[in-house]
Amino acid sequence: MDSEKKTVSLVLGSGGARGLAHIGVIQVLEERGYDIRSISGSSMGALIGGIYAAGKLDVYTEWVCALDRMNVLRLLDVSFSGAAIFKGERIINTLRELIGEQNIEDLPVTFTAVATDLEESKEIWLSNGPLCEAIRASIAFPTVFSAVPYNGRTLVDGGLLNPIPIAPTLRDMTDITIAVSLSGNAKIIPEEIPTVKEIPEDRNKYHQKIIDFIDNLHRKDNGKKDDAGFFDIISKSLDVMQSTIANFKLAAYMPDILIEIPKDVCSIYEFERASELIEIGRREATTRLNAFEQSSA
Repeated sequence: MDSEKKTVSLVLGSGGARGLAHIGVIQVLEERGYDIRSISGSSMGALIGGIYAAGKLDVYTEWVCALDRMNVLRLLDVSFSGAAIFKGERIINTLRELIGEQNIEDLPVTFTAVATDLEESKEIWLSNGPLCEAIRASIAFPTVFSAVPYNGRTLVDGGLLNPIPIAPTLRDMTDITIAVSLSGNAKIIPEEIPTVKEIPEDRNKYHQKIIDFIDNLHRKDNGKKDDAGFFDIISKSLDVMQSTIANFKLAAYMPDILIEIPKDVCSIYEFERASELIEIGRREATTRLNAFEQSSA
């Protein structure tokens, strides 16, 4: 069967900023004629998948590729509740401005965002209701973003229990299931991939102080390069946890095609590297689809 006739259930995994590689994967699938009929995503996978299902991926891609680190920092609204560092409302309000208010059941593509019920310790599949609220719940990583009250539940990041949510697609009447894991083995990425944008030198002193503060959370400022900061510990801990869980999920449900994004391409918070990460997604998708199509010929 030609790729032009293949309908796809697409599973997009969690992994912070590495999830921007999902954009590149989707671009390659569309260019090759694959018909994405269903999407299931956790955390950043839910965000990218939901935006695509809403038909706004091009708008989001243009916006996110223009971000530098200062733009990213402006999206972080500090929470004074003590329950988390950031509220997360500014991010979701920006998303609403980009894609508008839509309900999941009205989208042209079947979509499921996976979140975690903090009280019941179980995963929750969000496949109806307001799209932005479902995305907000799925990306609410504990200690970083505030938990989300949702229909009587307290919801947090879906990647805590299911970083690569294949199960919601098992009943889909599609030709193939393609899963994108953001926990792939470390890999050397070719140097010609675009490098991260430098921060303009004309930033004022106030902006620089904010950047320095965040950098100090990333790494302690004591001159030791191997001394991890707060966000580095969170990033590495999340990677260890999600890699382990992802392996168990893939052992239970193996997709027809597995595209793996190397876990060392960036940390979970480097969203200013969008162009680079999208290109990595394109390359990994192209390599894996070439192998699949040759084996199916």
